[in-house]
Amino acid sequence: MHILQVSPRVPFPLHDGGAIGIYNITAGLLRAGHRVTMLAINTPKHHQPAGVLDHLGPNFRLVTVDVDTNLKPWRALRNLLFSHRPYNVERFISSEVSGALVALIQAENFDVIQYEGTFVAWYHEWLDSEELTPERAASVLRAHNIEYVIWERLAQGEKNPAKRRYLSHLATRLRSFEKEYLWCFDGVAAITEEDIARLKDLGCPEPIALIPAAVEMSSFQPDPAIRPRPRTVFMIGSLNWLPNREGLEWLLREVWPAVHAELPDLELHVAGTGTPPHLLAPRADNVFMHGFVDSAAAFMRRYDLMLVPLLSGGGMRVKIIEGMALGKAILSTGLGAEGIAVRDGHDAVLRDGAPAWQAALRDYYHGRLPTAAIGAAAAATAAAVYDNRRVTERFEALYARLGAGAGAAAPAG
Repeated sequence: MHILQVSPRVPFPLHDGGAIGIYNITAGLLRAGHRVTMLAINTPKHHQPAGVLDHLGPNFRLVTVDVDTNLKPWRALRNLLFSHRPYNVERFISSEVSGALVALIQAENFDVIQYEGTFVAWYHEWLDSEELTPERAASVLRAHNIEYVIWERLAQGEKNPAKRRYLSHLATRLRSFEKEYLWCFDGVAAITEEDIARLKDLGCPEPIALIPAAVEMSSFQPDPAIRPRPRTVFMIGSLNWLPNREGLEWLLREVWPAVHAELPDLELHVAGTGTPPHLLAPRADNVFMHGFVDSAAAFMRRYDLMLVPLLSGGGMRVKIIEGMALGKAILSTGLGAEGIAVRDGHDAVLRDGAPAWQAALRDYYHGRLPTAAIGAAAAATAAAVYDNRRVTERFEALYARLGAGAGAAAPAG
C-alpha cells in the first residue's frame, strides 16, 4: 500500500514521545513493505532540514511546509474573541499546507491518508468540504492524545484563577473541536482503552481500533555489562510538555525535600529537552539536572529506579514503555501509567500522593522494593505488547478493515 501521513511536525530527532510516536509508525510500515509519504508541518520549535529522514530508505518521501506555530499573544487574543476554533489547533492551519496536500493527492494514488493527531484533523474536514478527498483512500485519525483531557487536567491543577479559567476555556474548545471532527474519518486508531471510552463519549463512530504506542525493541535492550548506580532514581522527558514540567515541580516541591532529609545519599537525576533555566541552577539536595542527553537509552541504563510523577496529561507515555523494555523498575502515578498494561507490584510500582511516593522511595533505598524482579517482568510485558512489529500489524488490520489496498500487492516480508 501507499500511505500518506499528515503530521504536525517532522518526527525527528527522537528526543520526545511526540516524535517517537509518529516515527515508529512510519518505520514499522516501511519495514512491513509499504510505501510512505509524509507531509509534515515544519515548525520553528522542531524545525528540520529536508533530508533529515533520508535514512528511512527509497520507499519513504518527506514533504515539509514551514509554518510559524509560535505562540503569539495578539493572535491568541484575536482567536479568543473572534474564532470558534481552539488556538492551539488554529496555529497549525495554513493555506500552504492545504495546497501541498492537494498537490500530493492529485499527483499520486494513496490507499490510506493518516492524520497524526488533533492538530492536523482540520485538513481532512477541509478536503471533504472542498470535495477533494480521494474516493479510494481510507482516512484514519491516529489519536495520539485526546487533547481536551490534557488541558482539562492542567486546568484542574492550576492555582492561578485567571490561568485556570483560560486553560478551562481551551479544554472546552478542544472538546467541541474533537467531537466535531471525529465524524470525518473512516476509522480512528486510539492509543489506550481509556481513550477509546473518551472517544465513544464524544460520539465517535466505529471503527475505533486499539493500537498502543510502540517501541523499537532493538534500541532498548538491557545490557548486563552496565550496572546502574545504586541508590539513584531518575526522570526523563521533554520539559517543553507542560504535564512533564508540572510533575517534576511537584516531585521537587512535595516529595523530595522530606526524602532528601531522611535519605541524604539518594540521588535524583533528571534529563530532558527544554529544561527551564531556573531548574538548571546548581542544587545542594542531590538533584542533578542533566538537560538534553544524546541517548535516552544510555541515560536510563546509567541509573536505577525510573520515576514518572505525572499529575495530568493523556494518551500513553512512550518513555515508560522504553524504560520497561530496558528492564527498569518504574515508580509512577496511576495517571502516569494510564493505558499501559502494567500491574502494581508485578511490572510497575503505582503510587499516588506525596506520602505514598515517599514511602516507596524509602522502601527502594532500604532494599525492600524488588526492583530486579519488577524490571524483568516489565521487559517481558514490553516485548509481548509494545514491540513495533506487533503494533504495525494492528495498523494493517485497521487498514484492511477499512478496505484499503484491496487492489494493492501484498506487503513484502
